[in-house]
This record gives sequence, C-alpha cells and structure tokens, in this order.
Amino acid sequence: MDYLPLFINLKDRSCLVVGGGDVAARKANLLLKSHATVTIVSPSLSLASQALVDDNKLVWINSDYHEEHLADHFLVIAATDDESVNSTVYEQAKLKNTLVNVADNTELCDFILPSILDRSPIVVAISSGGKSPILARQLRARLETLIPPTYGNLARLVGRYRDTVKAKLPTLGLRRRFWSDLLQGKVADHVLAGRDEQAEAALNVLLEQTDTHELQQGEVYLVGAGPGDPELLTFKALRLMQQADIVFYDRLVSKEILELVRREAEQVYVGKQRAWHAVRQEEINQLLVTHAKQGKRVLRLKGGDPFIFGRGGEEIESLAAESIPFQVVPGITAASGCSTYAGIPLTHRDYSQSCIFVTGQLKEGELDLNWSALVQTRQTVVVYMGLAGLASLSEQLQKHGMDPNTPAALVQQGTTAHQKVWVSTISKLPEVSEQEKPVAPTLVIIGHVVNLHEQLNWF
Repeated sequence: MDYLPLFINLKDRSCLVVGGGDVAARKANLLLKSHATVTIVSPSLSLASQALVDDNKLVWINSDYHEEHLADHFLVIAATDDESVNSTVYEQAKLKNTLVNVADNTELCDFILPSILDRSPIVVAISSGGKSPILARQLRARLETLIPPTYGNLARLVGRYRDTVKAKLPTLGLRRRFWSDLLQGKVADHVLAGRDEQAEAALNVLLEQTDTHELQQGEVYLVGAGPGDPELLTFKALRLMQQADIVFYDRLVSKEILELVRREAEQVYVGKQRAWHAVRQEEINQLLVTHAKQGKRVLRLKGGDPFIFGRGGEEIESLAAESIPFQVVPGITAASGCSTYAGIPLTHRDYSQSCIFVTGQLKEGELDLNWSALVQTRQTVVVYMGLAGLASLSEQLQKHGMDPNTPAALVQQGTTAHQKVWVSTISKLPEVSEQEKPVAPTLVIIGHVVNLHEQLNWF
C-alpha cells in the first residue's frame, strides 16, 4: 500500500484551504461534512466558494497566501491554479509538521482524499492512490447500487444496542458471534426493507431468547476454494470465510484466496505434497475437532472441491463422531475449472458422451486403477495428481487397448495467471513432461475433446 487508509476525527479541528475556486470549494465541503472548522485563503472566490461564505459555513480570509496563515491548523489543502503557490504551501507545511494535500499532485501530499460512499455512520472510502480518481469514482458508483442508504439505519440500530448486548454477553467472542448472526438474519432484513419498528422488536426478542451456551458452541466449515482463480469462489464460501476464527488451509489455496479470509482469523498451513506432509491427515482431523470444542468457528479451506479427492469425507466423519456441527461448501473441482480455462470441454456431442475422474497417486510405487473402465470409446479421462506416475499411466492405458495417438493434455496451475497447457498424445505425454517439466498442480486430460483446445482456447 502506498497509503494507509485512516478515518480521522476532524470534529471542531481547524483546517485551512488555500484557494477559492471550484476545486477548493469541493475540498472545503468535504471537510465541512466531517464537522471541521474551515478557513479559506484566497483574494477571490468562485460562485461555489462564495456560497459557502454567504451561508456562514466557513471563514474567508480575503488575501494572497502567506506563511502565517498556516498557524494552528491541523491540516491544509492547497487547491490554487498556481503551481508555485501550491509548492510553497507544501514546503512550509512540511516544516511545521502540518498534514498537507496539494490537489492533483500526489507527489506533494501527506494524505489523499478518497472517493466516498456515505451511508453514515457507515462510510466507504475508495482510493486509487492518486493514479486514477475517475476509476475510484466508478467503483464508488458500483457500490452505490450494492449498499442501499438503509445500511446507515442498520448501523445506528446496532449502535443503540451495543451497551445492552455487552451487559448480557460478557465476552468479545460471544458478542461478535451474536452480531454476526443478527446482521445476516431477520433483523437486518427488516431494516433494509425500511421496517425499523419491526427490526427493533425482532432484535429485542432475539436478545431475550439468546442462549449463551449456543453461542459458545463451535462449528466447522469445510469449504472448497476452487482451482485457483478467486473469482470462482461461491458466495457462501466467501461468507463463511469472513466468519472464521481460525483457518486450516492446504497448499492448493492461493495467496489471493487467503486474502479474502477474515483478517483477524488465525491461519494455519496444513498442506500436503508428494512424499511430504506438513501435517498428517489424522492430525488435521483432530485439529478441527479440538478447535471446534473450544467454541471457535473453524474454516477448513481446501483447493478444488472437498469431496473430490479432497479427503473431506474423512474429516467430517471425525466431526460427526464428536457431534460437532459442520457445513460443507462445494467448490469448482480442478477437472471442471482447468478444462474450461484450457478450452477443452469434458463432454462434447461429437467426441465424448461420458467423463471419468481418477487419481494418479502412486500406491507403493504403482498405479492401481480400473484400466478397462478407462479405456472406453467416446469418453474423457481426467487424472488428478498424475505427474509422478505419468509414464506408468501412459504405458498401462496403451497396454489395455488405448490407441497411442489418443489426444492428451497437461494443464498446469489451471485458472491462474501461471496456467500452461501442453497438448500431445497419450504415448508421447511422458516425453512432453520430461522436456517441459510442469509443476504441481497439473491435471491430465485424455480424450478426443483435447483436439478442441486450439480452436476454443480463450484464457
């Protein structure tokens, strides 16, 4: 970040605006909305600035700028059309340790003024770091449609009941869980629909019926993070990621996806890779149980889909045995995501009427698969974790009757910026792997649908 976003209390603080044009008026208006005491220094005023003076909203000093005008001001904004004056204001403010902003010149700014979505007391500030104010305004316009004005009423309702809730629920964890549930339930729905009286009545009922023991109960969210692209997460996955107290994630979960987890949540890496496990599966199962029993909301974040070669079934078996509540959120599995981003349909009327997923993990150094089921006409075979056993896979498929010229592809790190696709045949695929040295995760797709890659490759 080039700038740390801060919300500063300017109430009754003295602020100076140097300049009397329309830009200065806009800056002054923003300060006035924050209840600052504003002074404008300028020998002339635009109509917008004059209107602020006429309404007695600020003090006007009818003068050219001089250094003494900086005295006793918390911050200053230079908004003249004279670059030399703006530079002088900046240099003199820096010497006095006064915060300074020069309009349209980020190099002469201690702070910048963001584009603001005002749903007071909810305020959303959007900044491009001075690179593109127009883009920031466009983003604000999008948020305007997503965040209705009634969110301000919701925030005020919560504010009125904070002390009441604090008196009933003694710990921060209990209160956070209470508010988290409330803000996603009936009370919030009433407020956003403009039914404020019903909302307050529902809040009182909820508070009266709230069972502290229930709030202390832990829960586990088993969430599929998809194949890599954060935009492929489901809405439910994002919601639960924002509620977690602790996160156990594997190596296929990207940094970009982890950025979407609640910032205060503890993050614990439990990833596995061939011949090396950071944490054994039995230990992971026990970690989920232990932390849930401590009353935490536990997020188990897994690449792809937790029920497709993700060992999710084993993990929730442990939870069910301990009567721990859990939710499972499916994710886009690698076969679907990577094939789509590679432009390879898994089924196609002209080439394939069925699709089969298998794992290519070696067992005691060998692949143990139902080879006859894999060698079928008009079928697509997708092999997860198949790099280590690729030579054996190629050999066995041909041995059991697959045409050596059957098209096959390797899709490395599909759906991400690091995606690479190599197309060959089942007989030559091990040679391609040896030459290109793809890295995990790499998916193997076998079947005549692979021929469509060149035509349909879009990513």
